[in-house]
Amino acid sequence: MSNPNTDTKVTKSKGNSYNRRIAGDVAAYIFLTVMAIIWLMPIVWVVLESFNANTQPYQSTFFPTKYTFHNYVQLFTETDVMNFPRMFMNTLVIAIFVCIISLFFVLSVSFCMSRLRFRGRRTFMNIALILGMFPSIMAVVAIYFILKAFGLTEGAFVIIALILVYSAGSGAGFYVMKGYMDTIPMSLDEAAYLDGCTKWQVFTKIIIPICKPMIVYQAIIGFLTPWLDFVMAKAIARTQDNYTVALGLWQMLQKEYINQWYARFAAGAVCVSIPIAILFIVMQRFYQESMSGAVKG
Repeated sequence: MSNPNTDTKVTKSKGNSYNRRIAGDVAAYIFLTVMAIIWLMPIVWVVLESFNANTQPYQSTFFPTKYTFHNYVQLFTETDVMNFPRMFMNTLVIAIFVCIISLFFVLSVSFCMSRLRFRGRRTFMNIALILGMFPSIMAVVAIYFILKAFGLTEGAFVIIALILVYSAGSGAGFYVMKGYMDTIPMSLDEAAYLDGCTKWQVFTKIIIPICKPMIVYQAIIGFLTPWLDFVMAKAIARTQDNYTVALGLWQMLQKEYINQWYARFAAGAVCVSIPIAILFIVMQRFYQESMSGAVKG
């Protein structure tokens, strides 16, 4: 026969455990809700400020009291002071080319480091790892004078210079992609070589399709690097004709422009975030498809 005291203790223990679990869940949801509000508040404020009819930076209320779409219209039509559409197109062109070039560089270097064996491979990987520990801002001055020596700091060549700067060293960031390629069995390569495939065919027909999740990741990184960078663009681009959106938004907050351009700055920030959001939405779909295909396989 069971002991009534023991059964009572077990029931109380289960009840206490259930109450503790409920209390923990409630505390976790409250914490996550507070953090979500803190994270979303600046985004909501920027979006609402972009529709603010009052363009002054200092106001008595946190949220706007009057709303208008005129800030967006002025941002893209009044280009005599600051040509934001041109800055937007400059950044978009740079980001697209850098995304494509850097993706090819990273895939190529990662394939060589992961699938091939040659003298100096380990030394090169160590050097790339050590160089990656230094911040890129240390090389800004040297890069600028190198570009100036080649005549790439004037006129339309600035766009080419920024593409070269952002994509040239991207191959050194191969470690994440290489780590993913290392998980692919070498037996796939060996079977392909036995069937008469070349290294290029193995690279394009086997490795790249399997690496789709990491390709999505690298494409996003390659696009965001020039899209969000300020330091390198500020050092190379000297005139507004070659400005990127980061420089344009920074210019809007200068003391001679802030009173008239503050609301348009918020509108520009919203416009800058749109291509990033679209990129994440599109790439997320491909990422999910590639992952589901990998699980099925």
